[in-house]
Amino acid sequence: MGHEQVVPAASRTLLPALARIPGHLLWRANARVQVLLDQELPEGIDIHAYAVLLALADGTPRSQQALADSIAVSRTTMVRVAAELAEQGLVERVRNPADRRSYALTRTRASAGAVRRWRPHVARLEAAVVRPFTAGERDELRELLLATIREDLVQGAPAPLLDSVGFLLTRTHFRMHREFGAALAPLRLEPRHFGVLIALRATGPVPQSVLARALGVSGASVVQMVDDLEHRGLVERRRLATDRRTQVLHLLPDAERVLAQATEIAGPLVGNRLAPLNKKQTDRLVVLLVRLVTAE
Repeated sequence: MGHEQVVPAASRTLLPALARIPGHLLWRANARVQVLLDQELPEGIDIHAYAVLLALADGTPRSQQALADSIAVSRTTMVRVAAELAEQGLVERVRNPADRRSYALTRTRASAGAVRRWRPHVARLEAAVVRPFTAGERDELRELLLATIREDLVQGAPAPLLDSVGFLLTRTHFRMHREFGAALAPLRLEPRHFGVLIALRATGPVPQSVLARALGVSGASVVQMVDDLEHRGLVERRRLATDRRTQVLHLLPDAERVLAQATEIAGPLVGNRLAPLNKKQTDRLVVLLVRLVTAE
């Protein structure tokens, strides 16, 4: 979800106009996973570090780039995680057997104990993610998500990660968000701005607090997004004549043109990402994601 601060209670609100958009649903589902990460994992347990230790479980040294590909995270995240694991004595750097000029990571003996200690917490996190579903629905969602990103996952990705709905949700969102962000760059928009414009078109002029609840994010996050769009000339804040303390958000005339262009970009992009699914499967994925986003 980018850098937006999520509000757990508000995140269950979902506008009908946004409930039909797979990209937005993945954005919101990823946000729910991030909230659960904060709630379920004790301090000192990093889900990416756990994934790295799983990827190194077979004893084969791997470069940081290979590990980043294996667990589907950015190079920046991988550098941070590797440094933290090394500092904790859970991995060590060894000469890369594939390239003696570089280094690879391997697990230390202490890592097995860390994995055992962390595993119950990670299991509770996964249980919290799939709580809205029956066992059959959980498996169905897992298979649908896996189908959308299977080609992006390198061979040898840890089996426990491929069995995790939480992992697959975050990875699917990461891929789609990155692709959509790159496609929107010529319009000077980000995916989050696209959601704001669609929400405002659906609601009509509303205060920032109402928009924040509709998107499931904090007021501060909405202020930043609206600042961006106001600077872009697409949204305007207007004070109510009856209450000068309240600012209402209005779409400006150029917003419809830009929104139409963004929508034209989004269609093929989402279609390509969901190409492994037929229409029935895509509709089912949307239903399950809506359930996940709106569940108590």
